[in-house]
Amino acid sequence: MSSSPPTNKPKIPLPWKTRVAISFLSALSDASRRSNGTVNRGFLKFLDRKCSANITPVNGVFTKDVTVDPERNIWFRLFTPTDAVTVDGGDADDKTASLPVVIFFHGGGFTYLSPASASYDAVCRRFCRKMSVVVVSVNYRLTPEHRYPSQYDDGEEVLKFLDENKTVLPENADVSKCFLAGDSAGANLAHHVAVRVCKAGLQNIQVVGLISIQPFFGGEERTESEVRLEGSPLVSMARTDWMWKVFLPEGSDRDHGAANVSGPNSEDLSGLDFPDTLIFVGGFDPLNDWQKRYYDWLRKNGKEVQIIEYPNMIHAFYVFPDLPESSQLISQVKDFINKKRVSNSK
Repeated sequence: MSSSPPTNKPKIPLPWKTRVAISFLSALSDASRRSNGTVNRGFLKFLDRKCSANITPVNGVFTKDVTVDPERNIWFRLFTPTDAVTVDGGDADDKTASLPVVIFFHGGGFTYLSPASASYDAVCRRFCRKMSVVVVSVNYRLTPEHRYPSQYDDGEEVLKFLDENKTVLPENADVSKCFLAGDSAGANLAHHVAVRVCKAGLQNIQVVGLISIQPFFGGEERTESEVRLEGSPLVSMARTDWMWKVFLPEGSDRDHGAANVSGPNSEDLSGLDFPDTLIFVGGFDPLNDWQKRYYDWLRKNGKEVQIIEYPNMIHAFYVFPDLPESSQLISQVKDFINKKRVSNSK
C-alpha cells in the first residue's frame, strides 16, 4: 500500500489555540530530528519549557522530585493532593483516607519531553487533583542516545524502587491499588512494564489496572488509518518511522515485539495475571488501527479490557485542557480507578 500523503488533509475541528500549539510542537519535533539519526538536544532545551517541583501546594497539589538512579538519570516527580478527604467512596471524616497510586509514563516517541516538561507537569497535576490520586511521573532515558530496552528497564526499575521504598510515598498512598498509565510512547512503555511485572512479581505493590491513552504501536504494514489520516497533527509516517528506527535494536524492523505488540512476534499473555485495561482511541489519530488491534489482541488473550473512542479527536488531544474532551477523558479514568478500588476491596 502506498505511503504517499493524500492530496486533501483531514479536516479536524479544533480551536485555533490548540491548532497553534500543535503546529509549534510539530515544528519543534521536525526541526530537532537529524537525518543521521541524532537529535539536537540543545535546540530542544531552548524550546521545551520546564517546571520545577514545588513543595508549596499549587491548586491543591504539591510536588517533589525523587532520584532512583543518578547515573542513569532515573527519577520521578511525585504529585500529592493536599486534601485526601475528597477520595470517592472514602469517609469524609477520615483524614487518612487511602489514595490509589498512578505510575505515569509520558509520551514523546521515546525521544522527547520529561516529567518536568510544562505539558506533562500540568497533566499530572490535573490527574492528581481531579482524581484524588498520588501520581508518580517517571523520567526514563530517551532515544536515540538510549535504545530499547533502556526505557522498559527504567520503568521496571522505578516500580522495584517503590516496592522496596514505600516511605518515599505519602503515608496514605495505597500501594495495593496501583495503576500503570501512559500516553503514546508512554502507553507502550506501560504495557511492557506491566508484562514484566506480571512475570517477575513484586512484594508490596499490586498493579490492578492499566490506563493506555492512545498507545504508540506500529508495524511494517501501512494500516488504513495511517494512510487515510496522513497529514493529521503530530503523527505522520515519516515521524513514526524515524522514532521506531532509533528506538528498536539495530537491524530490527517494525514488526519487533516492542512495536507490533499484537503482531507476528507478540507474546502469549494468556497465562499472565495481566491488569484490567482501559484504552483510549482518537478517530483522527493515524495510530488508531494499531490501538484497536491491541484491544482485540488483549481480548483474544482472555484479558479484561475496555476501549473508549473519541471520533473527532487527534493524537494527544487530552494534553490540551481547552478541549472539553480532555476533561471527559479524565472523568472516565477516574471512574475506572474508583471501580477497580471498590472491586479489589471486596
